[in-house]
Amino acid sequence: MDTTDEKKAQAKKALRKRLVEQRLNLPDRLQRANLLQRVMRIWLVGRPDAVIGAYWPIKGEFDPLPALHRWKEDGELIDQPQPRMIGLPVVDKVHKTMAFHAWYPGCPMEEDAYGILKPKDTEVIVPTLLFVACVGYAAGGYRLGYGGGFYDRMLAALTPQPFTVGLGFAQGFLPDFEPEPHDIPLDAILNDNGVVWPV
Repeated sequence: MDTTDEKKAQAKKALRKRLVEQRLNLPDRLQRANLLQRVMRIWLVGRPDAVIGAYWPIKGEFDPLPALHRWKEDGELIDQPQPRMIGLPVVDKVHKTMAFHAWYPGCPMEEDAYGILKPKDTEVIVPTLLFVACVGYAAGGYRLGYGGGFYDRMLAALTPQPFTVGLGFAQGFLPDFEPEPHDIPLDAILNDNGVVWPV
């Protein structure tokens, strides 16, 4: 890694740290979360997906699971031809891969190698729509994650490709973010103000 790359990596690391601290200290995080729950539920109306992947929130991330549980219950009320399912990621630290396992409220959970909760012994599912947490995000559908590269590697390997949607609070918008060549843009980004991308 040359000096320019090292400087870029250090700057990104500092940016991630600052954004996570800001998110953890948002005085109105609960109100913002309620607004984003509403945005998500409205955005999901009319989507054809029956299997949606999401994430277990950490470090002050927005929690998508209440909105997804409502989406699943709504599907039962309208008698969907295929039952709606929600999946959470299960990371294989050794092979640096990720799969999605079925999640439902009250299902048995255990910590993964990173200390994040994951479904225990539930079936593997393949989402057609994937909600992804954003530490930061930018125009063009670009997302700043935690730097592990799991989502980018998983997305590159998934066939068929799911529709990807970033979720984050308005505070995480990065107007000057410059994506790197390996960054895969998301198909859409939602925040507490509505749809950020596509504009």
